[in-house]
Amino acid sequence: MRLTILGGGGFRVPLVYGALLGDHAEGRVSHVTLYDEDPDRLAAMTRVLADLAAAAAVPDAPAVTATRDLDEALRGADFVFSALRVGGLEGRAADERVALAEGVLGQETVGAGGVAYGLRTVPVARAIARRIARVAPEAWVINFTNPAGLVTEAMAEELGDRVIGICDSPVGLGRRIARLLGARPEEAWIDYVGLNHLGWVRGLRIGGRDELPRLLADTKALESFEEGRLFGAEWLRSLGAIPNEYLHYYYFNRDTVRAYLEAGQTRGAFLRDQQRGFYAEAGRAGLPAGAALAAWDRTRAEREVTYMAENREAAGVGERDESDLESGGYEKVALALMRAIARDERATLILNVRNGSTLSVLDAGAVIEVPCLVDANGAHPMGVEQLPLHAVGLVTAVKAVEREILAAAASGSRADAVKAFALHPLVDSVAVARRLVDGYAQTHPGLAHLR
Repeated sequence: MRLTILGGGGFRVPLVYGALLGDHAEGRVSHVTLYDEDPDRLAAMTRVLADLAAAAAVPDAPAVTATRDLDEALRGADFVFSALRVGGLEGRAADERVALAEGVLGQETVGAGGVAYGLRTVPVARAIARRIARVAPEAWVINFTNPAGLVTEAMAEELGDRVIGICDSPVGLGRRIARLLGARPEEAWIDYVGLNHLGWVRGLRIGGRDELPRLLADTKALESFEEGRLFGAEWLRSLGAIPNEYLHYYYFNRDTVRAYLEAGQTRGAFLRDQQRGFYAEAGRAGLPAGAALAAWDRTRAEREVTYMAENREAAGVGERDESDLESGGYEKVALALMRAIARDERATLILNVRNGSTLSVLDAGAVIEVPCLVDANGAHPMGVEQLPLHAVGLVTAVKAVEREILAAAASGSRADAVKAFALHPLVDSVAVARRLVDGYAQTHPGLAHLR
């Protein structure tokens, strides 16, 4: 099989390639094409992947080629991973800066920052979806690009159910809960439902029995893992569920914004500076074998330790525990998804797919994040219990914002953009929304028309 990675110079590409190196089954990926507009990032990432292949010492490592020609990258692809960052990390840092100047959250996918990121990403995602439909109509598209649910919904306008979004947050959360309850994660059924970065674990069944109430009753166990420390045992028991970590931005918004304002550097600015250093080192001429991979490993370790640092500061819980540092495993989800489709190996995975009739509060085309049964015909959302009223409010409000982003990206209308910002639960004034649009229009060339 042939796999194309759009955003092939991106920092997390080695996670995907590393997972492919461990896959020795028949029908595995034999060729990976990296597509990126930045030649320096492509060159650095090609070096890291070569180091990975050499370290793995497998005789049939997938061949790697790199290109800046999109049609060339897509031609003949069986699967396409879309992992773009429109505007780069400089854009993310600007998203944070403009929002914080107005006293509101500027996180990458949540609040004003997520709206801004969506406004400049959706037009690019739509254009790429049209190219895929023309050049590689039989390819399956697996979307990693944030905001993942919104971008998947935009691409589905052209690709239908052949685009599927994935995220590692639900995977990591389910794994941590299962291990606390003494179960192997792959043996547990996780009742998870919501939107991307806005979902809840409402049950975890082991051998047909829901063990989540046992965890909720155990304060010591609840406060021994990342989400338990972030939200606190009392609030989790009040909800009767374990929220995705990104809901901390909603439930503790004022505390988190204060922590962001007091931080010496925002997350986007930290990653921008960190990755500049990594790409400069990995792309340096005369680098010995293995050095690019070593630089990537060091950078990744630092990245994981500092993840959601402001939220932990707001919650007063200190550094991440070693048990929380393992990545969510989005590359493993992607590999399992490819296997299920390509080899008809049925699997149950939490994915971003079109709703159909799964959640009655949303229309059929709305992309949601729920457990899905995957087979050769794609991903099929499984039946879930309906959301409680407090969750209905958040999910429908944020989906309404996503729809306004889609409309604004299509129309180029300032009024539509203002509406998208103003309707977000974490933007507290229409006047603030107007100033946000002005700030982002001045900062991002692609949004200049919104002035």
